[in-house]
Amino acid sequence: MMLKLFKENVRIAFGSIRTQLLRTVLTVMIIAIGITALVSILTVVAALENTISSDFASMGANTFNIKQYENVTRNRGGDEREIINPIISYPEAVAFKNKFQYPFTETSLSFTATSTAEIKYEAIKTDPENSILGVDEYFMSNSGLETSLGRNFTGFDIDNNAYVCIVGSDFEKGLLKDVNPIDKVISIRGARFKVIGVLKEKGSTFGNNQDLRVLIPIQIARSLFTAPNINYTVSVMVDKKELLEQALDNATSTMRRVRKLSPVKDNNFGVVRSDDLINRILGITKYLGLASWLIGIITVLGSSIALMNIMIVSVTERTREIGVRKALGAKKTTIAIQFFIETLLIGQLGGLVGIIFGILIGFGIATAMDFAFVIPWGAIMAAFLTSFIVAIASGLYPAIKAAVLDPIEALRYE
Repeated sequence: MMLKLFKENVRIAFGSIRTQLLRTVLTVMIIAIGITALVSILTVVAALENTISSDFASMGANTFNIKQYENVTRNRGGDEREIINPIISYPEAVAFKNKFQYPFTETSLSFTATSTAEIKYEAIKTDPENSILGVDEYFMSNSGLETSLGRNFTGFDIDNNAYVCIVGSDFEKGLLKDVNPIDKVISIRGARFKVIGVLKEKGSTFGNNQDLRVLIPIQIARSLFTAPNINYTVSVMVDKKELLEQALDNATSTMRRVRKLSPVKDNNFGVVRSDDLINRILGITKYLGLASWLIGIITVLGSSIALMNIMIVSVTERTREIGVRKALGAKKTTIAIQFFIETLLIGQLGGLVGIIFGILIGFGIATAMDFAFVIPWGAIMAAFLTSFIVAIASGLYPAIKAAVLDPIEALRYE
């Protein structure tokens, strides 16, 4: 009996929607605009978070770097100022590596020699937009890099300053296209390097192309690129996650000894965990999510007012119909449910249209900005929940108004 009554109410609701099609479409579009704003921004935020996570998670949760500074400000006597630490020189980096002997760890030394290198292969040369990195045999594993072709550096390559290199994936599409890159010889600043590996494609992160780089042994890089004040990065990977905190403390004390810091002095270097970097950046994206909710709520508030208005008008226009139904024995709850279902249908239609448009807009923006698109299930659920709440809030008053109409007065209404 209840099911038949529900089906009848749904049929009546659809009939009412069809008779007021233009007004219903406009109301649906008003709701859809609010849901579209909410879903599209949440979709872009989800794509951004996914891109950041995939770009940085490859570094490994068990990795930390010792760098020049942490990009933070510190309080000194109530005043806030930025700390600019001295660079990490090569002797300091080597001294740290020799002194840091914590179990189950591997320490890598590296530096960016240049980001404007021109590379030649036979008679062909590239634009001066390639990065050259001086690395050791542990750099790739500590950075989460893998080769699609060839191999990594060995200890023999590094210790004997072999003129070998590993190139980014873009070289397969450009300088070394249509040939097998392995064992081909490329020229960097007049020095000839044999290609022993090709990195897997990484894409671009914040405008920095990760596939236009060449890795060469660190000592050769130091001899080719002799710019003053080269800043080195020390990367440490801990094999066992449970030892990470102890390894961090040990690395900090080791670097303090290398720099001969007294116990009362602060660290003049930064120790940055890879997962801290991810969390720091993802923390910024939360503000975008909050902004999207604020925009969505403001727009949805307007749509809920519009929906309530159309339902109040609908109650007024159908006053005689309500009077007839009551005269034939319809209960207050039956009348209220009928108008409530009609409101829910309009609200959910608006939500569905908004979700479709929101995902399409979010996908377009994510594609244009080269973000890794993911289906925003959280945004979809939030949109359905929001449209449902809007329908309940907007439909409650009109449904109650229709239910409490006096049948005699309703029948006399012109």
